[in-house]
This record gives sequence, structure tokens and C-alpha cells, in this order.
Amino acid sequence: MKWILLCWFLFGPSLLFAQEATDDGKIMLTVILRHDQSKTLDEIDDHLIKTGFIKNFPPEGVEIVSYHIVMGIGHIITLRLPPDKLREVNVAFEKGVWGAFRTEFYPTYDYLKIFNDLKQNAPAPEPETTPVRPTPTATPTPKRSVHRRSS
Repeated sequence: MKWILLCWFLFGPSLLFAQEATDDGKIMLTVILRHDQSKTLDEIDDHLIKTGFIKNFPPEGVEIVSYHIVMGIGHIITLRLPPDKLREVNVAFEKGVWGAFRTEFYPTYDYLKIFNDLKQNAPAPEPETTPVRPTPTATPTPKRSVHRRSS
């Protein structure tokens, strides 16, 4: 229990700080676009062109922080946007990618600075201890004798 309280007092304030909004009031949103595996890559690309997603995304005032393709999953896009743009971003995905992808949305915050601070201030790990083997005794273990039934 003491360790839990100690960890809370040491790390709790920095974890709460990590979840605060940025100075400019913007939020971050991670979007996962999972491929519709019944479609070929060409069909997916054609869908994105036909709907105008590639040309029109992101909406004005929305910044793409990162855009990755992850094998076996699909596209993972992290956006930074003012909260009042959330509906516009949602509609852009609904009109642009539905039919080619399944969408997932996750509120996000940047944890890298906090992680690096925690890592820099973390105490050194305690050395591992090797389990102690029992010391052999001077008295040998008695052997079992086999009893046979006589007929």
C-alpha cells in the first residue's frame, strides 16, 4: 500500500498534466481506417478518389500530425483540431471512407515528453536475485524397498 501511495504522489501529477488540453485549446484524435478486405487496393483507391477524400481531406483548420499504413490493420491517422471541428472531421470520414474502410476514433494525447521525463527520473532497477537452491543434507534420502506379494 505504501508503494501505491508513493507512486501516486510521484507520478500522479505528471499523468494528470499529460491529459490537459494544449495551450491553443486543440485536441488530438487518432482514426483507424481498417481495410475492407473484400475489396482490392485499386477498388479502395478508386473509392477514395471518387468521394473526394484524397483531395479534400483534412478539413480547413485540421492538422494531420501523423499518417501511417500498418500492415494487417490499415491507415492510422492522428489529427490535431479545435473541438468545434470534430463534427466536420466525422462527416469527412463518413462521406469519404465509408464503403472502403471500417472506422474507429480515439481521443489522443502526446505522452512522449512525459514518458521521457519519467524515464530520466526513474530509479535504477534493483539487481535480480538468483533463487537460492536448497543445500544438500549430509543424510541421504532413504530408498524405498519394493514389496512383492507371494502367492
